[in-house]
Amino acid sequence: MYEVFCEKIIKGIITKIESKDHYVLADETDEIIRCTIRGKLKKEFNLKKDKLYFTDFASVGDVVVYDLNKDGTGVINSIEERRNYISRKAPRIKGASYRGERLEQVIAANIDKIFIVTSVSEPDFNNKTLDRFIVSAESSDLDVVIIINKIDLAVNDSSQKWQKLYNDIGYTLLLTSVLSVINIDKIKSQLSGNKSLFWGQSGVGKSSILNKMYPGLNLKIGDVSQHTSKGIHTTVTSRMISLDKNTFVIDTPGIREIDPYGIKKEDLSHYFIEFEEFADQCKFNTCTHQHEPGCEVIAAVEKELISAERHDSYLRILGTIEDDLNF
Repeated sequence: MYEVFCEKIIKGIITKIESKDHYVLADETDEIIRCTIRGKLKKEFNLKKDKLYFTDFASVGDVVVYDLNKDGTGVINSIEERRNYISRKAPRIKGASYRGERLEQVIAANIDKIFIVTSVSEPDFNNKTLDRFIVSAESSDLDVVIIINKIDLAVNDSSQKWQKLYNDIGYTLLLTSVLSVINIDKIKSQLSGNKSLFWGQSGVGKSSILNKMYPGLNLKIGDVSQHTSKGIHTTVTSRMISLDKNTFVIDTPGIREIDPYGIKKEDLSHYFIEFEEFADQCKFNTCTHQHEPGCEVIAAVEKELISAERHDSYLRILGTIEDDLNF
């Protein structure tokens, strides 16, 4: 048993999860502390009926209270309440057959801004996937910036069409290229003073963008599989990086699928922000904006006041929403 030599309350931020029980913290001076979870905290967690099935006890960005051991390691005693967090439905387990198998996987906590990174090609841009990321971010009330990267690879490109569509809705969308150094400075200017999360599919260039802005990071980057045309994972775990005293970025592993977690069918339209002014005028207050008579959202789509592409994304997500079960 390690001897604790400091009785004052010490707080740190989780910057990396090395394993189920081992965490890397940064203290107030940015010193790195490796910690484990106190057994009592693990026991309390396991007794909770709403415990998460796939995720760790804590996530990157969490503020924790810990004791410091004489050898420089620490023991986490408690996790402070989160200001916000971003999550998705956890991937299915092969062979799992019981209902409730897709529970919540927390990606990061206490975030100011989220950069959703996509690409023109390798992998190809998919607005349906982008909209799923946006719904997850909107459900956490996060400031969203959209990036369409690799515009140097554009052939018969429609990026400007998508830029106008999302700009008109109210989102910032940047067309970028690491190779041609296009708009990288505009991303960097939005990071200062924030804790920002970079999130997207595998291979879209999240780590490459961060390396271009901050060459000293030397984050691993990878190629796209020639067999599947999908990105190959190079970042294997989320990692928070301190850029200065008040500026942090979280680089996340690329993912293949994204399903928003914990959203009810009647609430989904709230996360398509351009629907709001029309949804309030629908004939029925339970309108799902699919086929109901007197639906002003459908009328707005027909009048091209809402894009058909966004409405189609909404309908596709609506069709996959399940009642998320907690234990």
